[in-house]
Amino acid sequence: MSTPRHDILRIFRGAVAAVNGMVCVERFLAVRRLRGEVYALAVGKAAEAMLQGARAALNGQLRGGLLITKPGHATAGVRDCPEITVIEAGHPVPGENSLRAGQAVLDFIAATPGDAQLLFLISGGTSSLVEVLPRGVSLKDLRRVNQWLLDSGLDIRDMNSLRKQLSRVKGGRLAAHLQGRSVLQVLISDVPGDNPADIGSGLLVPEEEGRARPSSLPPWLRALLEHAPPQLLDPACFLNIETHVIASLDDALGAAALEAKKLGYNLQVHTERLSGDAAVAGRRLAGVLIDGPPGVHIWGGETTVALPPDPGRGGRNQHLALAAAEILADRPNVWLLAAGTDGGDGVGGDAGSLVDGGTILRGTTKCMNAANCLRRADAGSFLETSGDLISTGPTGTNVMDMVIGMKL
Repeated sequence: MSTPRHDILRIFRGAVAAVNGMVCVERFLAVRRLRGEVYALAVGKAAEAMLQGARAALNGQLRGGLLITKPGHATAGVRDCPEITVIEAGHPVPGENSLRAGQAVLDFIAATPGDAQLLFLISGGTSSLVEVLPRGVSLKDLRRVNQWLLDSGLDIRDMNSLRKQLSRVKGGRLAAHLQGRSVLQVLISDVPGDNPADIGSGLLVPEEEGRARPSSLPPWLRALLEHAPPQLLDPACFLNIETHVIASLDDALGAAALEAKKLGYNLQVHTERLSGDAAVAGRRLAGVLIDGPPGVHIWGGETTVALPPDPGRGGRNQHLALAAAEILADRPNVWLLAAGTDGGDGVGGDAGSLVDGGTILRGTTKCMNAANCLRRADAGSFLETSGDLISTGPTGTNVMDMVIGMKL
């Protein structure tokens, strides 16, 4: 027998399945056929799924591949392929393997036959996974910058803009190493607006001129930015690069809406993109759900959390969901899911949470305090106690976050 919680999870899973990297890449390459030998570079959280889609579509054309992803995202199925090299690198903070991966990308391009087709498969997470540093910037510096960005509450565009400035491959600079080769770049978008320059910090897409730096940078970061390499590149570097975004948040939201209709619910897809403070967003969405019509409500986007010292378990989706649960408390007819489409949400390995009117009571009964957990950025501990965490494992995609509300 179907229950509201079961139906919400079914809607979320249907949305994620629709933007799976293997499915989307295989479908795209069935139409956009490639000729001759193909060498594939796959980077990001969805890298393995995207590369598997390319292998299925290309059959024997794929002669070599380099897969760079975060730990736990590469399975034996791809590791056992002799033509594919796998590197697991640092995420969300870069590590030694991120620099190793950056050099491996340059070596991979240099070793590829000049007349072969290069296929780039890029998804979210790339910014942390691959790096080649400018002179005067160390790995320690890079890790400090990325940790500051993660704690800052800046949106993803500002974060990636700063990352590009301290890189010799981001912001389109990798294109200078292609030497005019033919490249098909296939992207899964994890950024608002789906601008290719913002996806994975734009390895093959030049940075937009005139983008201002955030005004609140600490002095040590401003000093590091003095080492930034030149931004302007020869336009000829990009002449033979063809770029396509094959999956995005809009696709996931459309699939969620279709699933909700199949289940017979009245539906409202909210066109706004979620952003800003996660707790503020959670309380507001809970209010919309309470005051709105019965049925399913769907939102998408990406909020932020400014982290305190020594934060606890969880991420922005769990933070949003727990803040919403405070507003939904004691209401028997409302549910709200907040989860990352990539299957991850901060520290703890969970995708997010599905809360309801009884969440606060369940957690409080077991001596947890929601307000304290929110203050410490420890929503995951409360939600584990209340039994409301969602765990999916890696999903093979990454198109930002989804919030699905239900009111009966």
